[in-house]
Amino acid sequence: MNGLLGKKLGMTQLFGEDGKLERVTVLEVGPCWVTAVRREERDGYDAIQLGYEPVREKVLNRPRLGHLRKAGVPPLRLLREFRGPVGELEVGAELRVEQVFEPGQIVKVSGTSIGKGFQGTIRRHGFQRGPETHGSRNIRKPGSIGAAADPSRVFKGLRMAGRMGGGRVTQRGLRVVQVVPDENLLLVRGSVPGPRGGYVEVRRER
Repeated sequence: MNGLLGKKLGMTQLFGEDGKLERVTVLEVGPCWVTAVRREERDGYDAIQLGYEPVREKVLNRPRLGHLRKAGVPPLRLLREFRGPVGELEVGAELRVEQVFEPGQIVKVSGTSIGKGFQGTIRRHGFQRGPETHGSRNIRKPGSIGAAADPSRVFKGLRMAGRMGGGRVTQRGLRVVQVVPDENLLLVRGSVPGPRGGYVEVRRER
């Protein structure tokens, strides 16, 4: 198994063995339960479906409850698939953070970035603003979006104002600094996408 589901708790600082200060993100990773196993000969690919965060039964719909009862696991809020070799894992198995990760490993973390709402071109794409003096009326406007008579249209993909954030983002190359098995905590160096309390997928890179 090369990954687990978790939740972002926030950021803090740690002093390393060399005395240098490191900025780390604290993730609550696991425990996760195996809710389904996909195999090449039956499903066309190898993968493990994991469930995370037990909840009350009334929170889930009946199809989800039936699926989880069949797997013999508690009601779980989040289900995700992790592709890769299945190995000896069976449905109903419980996975904890210390079984998958150890200090020094390089991981990638996927999550939903913080939504910023509707933003202009300066914040969304890093456009340069216009002059603020000498009668300029083009301070934060996007400028020209194309020619007039020819081609008589706006090309697709033009960078313009619009909704920013709130999409899936993967941060790669994060080093595991510390694993705290008693509290299901994983501390990784650097920042992780998403708000505090946001769900994340943590996968080993190497």
